[in-house]
Amino acid sequence: MSTFHDHAAALRAQITPHINCAQAVVVPFAEAAGITEETAMRFADGFGGGMKRASVCGAITGGIMALGLFGLGDPKTLGEYHRVLRERHEGMLECAELLKANAAAGREKKPHCDAMVLECVDLVEKILKENGRL
Repeated sequence: MSTFHDHAAALRAQITPHINCAQAVVVPFAEAAGITEETAMRFADGFGGGMKRASVCGAITGGIMALGLFGLGDPKTLGEYHRVLRERHEGMLECAELLKANAAAGREKKPHCDAMVLECVDLVEKILKENGRL
Protein backbone atom coordinates (compact mmCIF):
# COMPACT_ATOMS: atom_id res chain seq x y z
CA MET A 1 0.00 0.00 0.00
CA SER A 2 0.99 3.62 -0.40
CA THR A 3 1.42 6.41 2.11
CA PHE A 4 -1.79 7.99 0.75
CA HIS A 5 -3.68 4.74 1.34
CA ASP A 6 -2.20 4.33 4.83
CA HIS A 7 -2.99 7.93 5.74
CA ALA A 8 -6.62 7.52 4.64
CA ALA A 9 -6.94 4.28 6.62
CA ALA A 10 -5.59 6.01 9.73
CA LEU A 11 -8.05 8.88 9.30
CA ARG A 12 -10.99 6.48 9.02
CA ALA A 13 -9.82 4.55 12.09
CA GLN A 14 -9.84 7.73 14.15
CA ILE A 15 -12.90 7.97 16.38
CA THR A 16 -12.71 11.57 17.59
CA PRO A 17 -12.98 13.86 15.83
CA HIS A 18 -14.97 12.06 13.13
CA ILE A 19 -13.36 12.30 9.70
CA ASN A 20 -15.95 12.00 6.94
CA CYS A 21 -15.45 10.10 3.69
CA ALA A 22 -14.66 13.15 1.58
CA GLN A 23 -12.13 14.42 4.10
CA ALA A 24 -10.49 11.00 4.37
CA VAL A 25 -9.91 10.94 0.61
CA VAL A 26 -8.69 14.50 0.02
CA VAL A 27 -6.61 15.07 3.17
CA PRO A 28 -3.90 12.48 2.37
CA PHE A 29 -3.17 14.40 -0.86
CA ALA A 30 -3.15 17.87 0.74
CA GLU A 31 0.56 18.23 1.42
CA ALA A 32 1.56 16.93 -2.02
CA ALA A 33 -0.87 19.45 -3.55
CA GLY A 34 0.62 22.33 -1.56
CA ILE A 35 -2.18 22.96 0.93
CA THR A 36 -2.50 22.24 4.63
CA GLU A 37 -4.45 19.29 5.96
CA GLU A 38 -6.52 21.77 7.98
CA THR A 39 -7.57 23.57 4.81
CA ALA A 40 -8.48 20.29 3.13
CA MET A 41 -10.47 19.23 6.21
CA ARG A 42 -12.44 22.47 6.14
CA PHE A 43 -13.33 22.51 2.45
CA ALA A 44 -14.31 18.82 2.43
CA ASP A 45 -16.36 19.05 5.64
CA GLY A 46 -19.78 19.43 4.00
CA PHE A 47 -19.29 16.64 1.48
CA GLY A 48 -19.38 13.55 3.71
CA GLY A 49 -22.52 11.44 3.66
CA GLY A 50 -23.24 12.45 0.10
CA MET A 51 -23.14 16.18 0.85
CA LYS A 52 -25.02 15.39 4.08
CA ARG A 53 -28.00 14.38 1.90
CA ALA A 54 -27.09 10.89 0.61
CA SER A 55 -26.28 12.38 -2.81
CA VAL A 56 -22.97 11.56 -4.57
CA CYS A 57 -20.79 9.41 -2.30
CA GLY A 58 -18.45 11.53 -0.17
CA ALA A 59 -15.47 9.32 -0.98
CA ILE A 60 -16.09 9.82 -4.70
CA THR A 61 -16.50 13.57 -4.19
CA GLY A 62 -13.29 13.68 -2.15
CA GLY A 63 -11.51 12.05 -5.06
CA ILE A 64 -12.81 14.72 -7.43
CA MET A 65 -11.50 17.38 -5.05
CA ALA A 66 -8.10 15.69 -4.86
CA LEU A 67 -7.84 15.44 -8.64
CA GLY A 68 -8.79 19.11 -8.91
CA LEU A 69 -6.02 20.09 -6.50
CA PHE A 70 -3.57 18.70 -9.05
CA GLY A 71 -5.21 20.39 -12.04
CA LEU A 72 -7.02 17.28 -13.20
CA GLY A 73 -10.63 18.43 -12.91
CA ASP A 74 -11.11 18.28 -16.66
CA PRO A 75 -14.05 16.35 -18.21
CA LYS A 76 -11.82 13.62 -19.68
CA THR A 77 -10.09 12.78 -16.40
CA LEU A 78 -13.25 12.99 -14.32
CA GLY A 79 -15.15 11.00 -16.92
CA GLU A 80 -12.61 8.20 -16.62
CA TYR A 81 -12.73 8.39 -12.80
CA HIS A 82 -16.53 8.10 -12.87
CA ARG A 83 -16.44 5.34 -15.49
CA VAL A 84 -14.15 3.17 -13.38
CA LEU A 85 -16.25 3.66 -10.25
CA ARG A 86 -19.54 3.03 -12.08
CA GLU A 87 -18.07 -0.16 -13.53
CA ARG A 88 -16.98 -1.36 -10.10
CA HIS A 89 -20.28 -0.50 -8.39
CA GLU A 90 -23.00 -1.53 -10.83
CA GLY A 91 -23.48 2.02 -12.09
CA MET A 92 -24.03 3.49 -8.64
CA LEU A 93 -22.32 6.69 -7.46
CA GLU A 94 -24.95 7.93 -5.00
CA CYS A 95 -24.37 7.36 -1.28
CA ALA A 96 -27.97 6.22 -0.72
CA GLU A 97 -27.84 3.67 -3.55
CA LEU A 98 -24.45 2.32 -2.50
CA LEU A 99 -25.52 1.97 1.13
CA LYS A 100 -28.83 0.33 0.16
CA ALA A 101 -27.02 -2.26 -1.97
CA ASN A 102 -24.50 -2.81 0.81
CA ALA A 103 -27.26 -3.37 3.39
CA ALA A 104 -29.13 -5.70 1.01
CA ALA A 105 -25.95 -7.78 0.81
CA GLY A 106 -25.97 -8.02 4.62
CA ARG A 107 -22.89 -5.89 5.17
CA GLU A 108 -22.27 -3.17 7.76
CA LYS A 109 -22.03 0.52 6.84
CA LYS A 110 -18.64 1.55 8.26
CA PRO A 111 -16.57 -1.18 6.57
CA HIS A 112 -18.32 -0.33 3.28
CA CYS A 113 -17.55 3.38 3.64
CA ASP A 114 -13.97 2.68 4.68
CA ALA A 115 -13.53 0.47 1.60
CA MET A 116 -14.98 3.21 -0.65
CA VAL A 117 -12.51 5.71 0.83
CA LEU A 118 -9.53 3.44 0.22
CA GLU A 119 -10.73 2.55 -3.27
CA CYS A 120 -11.07 6.23 -4.20
CA VAL A 121 -7.68 7.12 -2.70
CA ASP A 122 -6.03 4.31 -4.66
CA LEU A 123 -7.77 5.33 -7.89
CA VAL A 124 -6.84 9.00 -7.45
CA GLU A 125 -3.22 8.04 -6.78
CA LYS A 126 -3.18 5.86 -9.91
CA ILE A 127 -4.60 8.69 -12.06
CA LEU A 128 -2.16 11.21 -10.60
CA LYS A 129 0.79 8.93 -11.31
CA GLU A 130 -0.42 8.20 -14.86
CA ASN A 131 -0.62 11.94 -15.48
CA GLY A 132 2.81 12.70 -14.00
CA ARG A 133 1.40 14.65 -11.05
CA LEU A 134 3.00 12.44 -8.39
